[in-house]
Amino acid sequence: MELWEAALILLAGMAAGGINAVAGSGTLFTFPVLLALGYPPVVATVSNSIGLAPGSFSGTWAYRRELAGQRARALRLGVMSFLGAVTGALLLVSLPPGVFESVVPFMIGLACVLIILQPRITAWARARRPSRRDGGALLPLGAYGAGTYGGYFAAAQGIILLSMLGMAIDDDLQRINALKNFLTTIANTTAAVFYIVLASPAWPVVGLIAAGAITGGYLGARFGRKLSPTALRVCVVIVGLAAAVQLLMGRV
Repeated sequence: MELWEAALILLAGMAAGGINAVAGSGTLFTFPVLLALGYPPVVATVSNSIGLAPGSFSGTWAYRRELAGQRARALRLGVMSFLGAVTGALLLVSLPPGVFESVVPFMIGLACVLIILQPRITAWARARRPSRRDGGALLPLGAYGAGTYGGYFAAAQGIILLSMLGMAIDDDLQRINALKNFLTTIANTTAAVFYIVLASPAWPVVGLIAAGAITGGYLGARFGRKLSPTALRVCVVIVGLAAAVQLLMGRV
């Protein structure tokens, strides 16, 4: 690995850790970089998922004040996120690589659509303001589905969770974001453990992304609210669409 390649991966990890702490979709920074450097898609997503797991914990720790008082809610949904991540990780390592390469461009497209629509979804969710503080009976199934998605391909998992939790739970948005960080940490860590045991990650890439994500996750949680949401959203969508086009062109 060239020095400039290592620096690029490290910076991508920092960006991913920061945006994951604030909202989600950090994979859309790191995944395209790994593809551009020549890593196969499955190796890229496995290495990326393992590397970003410590950054998820860093973001959750920085939001620990907002997470206080949500123990019952976090445990109930955390179990479902864990089970979903197991399902998604098993799908990734057991299905042929061609399936992943065929599906992921469309999953990236879905992630970009969710990022574009996030302000409207959040506004609708906040206006709805349901009375149930536990989110209702269907929310655990949603957490399982998001965990499955995250275990298979993590891009926009945080966006999906933030929108879902915002629609279902009557609470402050920052507390909901803290819960989102906790659930993504469970899903990402679970998937990472499976990938370490059952897959073949590129360990130098894992180390660089992890180092960047830990720093970025902490800084994102502390200072990420000061960034322009529109500029950040546009940047993520452009990078994500570039990755989708790159994958599609590689199959032509």
